Amino acid sequence: MPAITLVIGTRNYSSWSLRPWILLKHLGLPFEERLIHLETPEFASEVPKLSPSRRVPALIHGDVRAWDSLSICEYANELSGGRGWPAGTAERAHARSIAAEMHSGFQALRGSCPMNCRARGRSVRLTPEIERDLRRIDDIWSECRRASADRGPWLFGEYSAADAMFAPVVLRCRTYSLPLEHMSRQYCETVLGDPLLGEWLAAAEVEGVVVPSDEAG
Repeated sequence: MPAITLVIGTRNYSSWSLRPWILLKHLGLPFEERLIHLETPEFASEVPKLSPSRRVPALIHGDVRAWDSLSICEYANELSGGRGWPAGTAERAHARSIAAEMHSGFQALRGSCPMNCRARGRSVRLTPEIERDLRRIDDIWSECRRASADRGPWLFGEYSAADAMFAPVVLRCRTYSLPLEHMSRQYCETVLGDPLLGEWLAAAEVEGVVVPSDEAG
């Protein structure tokens, strides 16, 4: 079986790269990581060879190519024998729905609060649009945690692709001190205490500082 290669962008900013990276880690799927910094000549020359969309992340596994965070998570789920999503049919549908909602929604929050792993104490004006996004996120996290509190600390008890999709949102909440309800704050503490996320954050601290012009995933 050929090795999996995951092509990622600058860790400090590339929220989309973080999502499949941390799911692969949680599933224990070995992979080789290729980092190409955003907004560099190497990115402009190399990424089109690896990703038809000319964006990261991209996964290469033999003849398989996947170049979207959610599709990579689905592929990882298949490789792991279905461990990327909750086992129950109803919960699996729920998890896929909120992951897809994250994938396509929350534009106000993502546009106004870009991920910056190293930053702390940043402020942002809470527009009605951002507040609406935060209320919806609060509802998602609180509902999931109430339903799964006796089965583990993650959104559906055990770690799933839904947690991976929301990991960058937790980092945004930390960077911009965004207001959340108690249960959502507890969930953020769980995510920030994840040793695998800590591995990503430690690497982000020491990588070269390259500021992207558009990375708001």
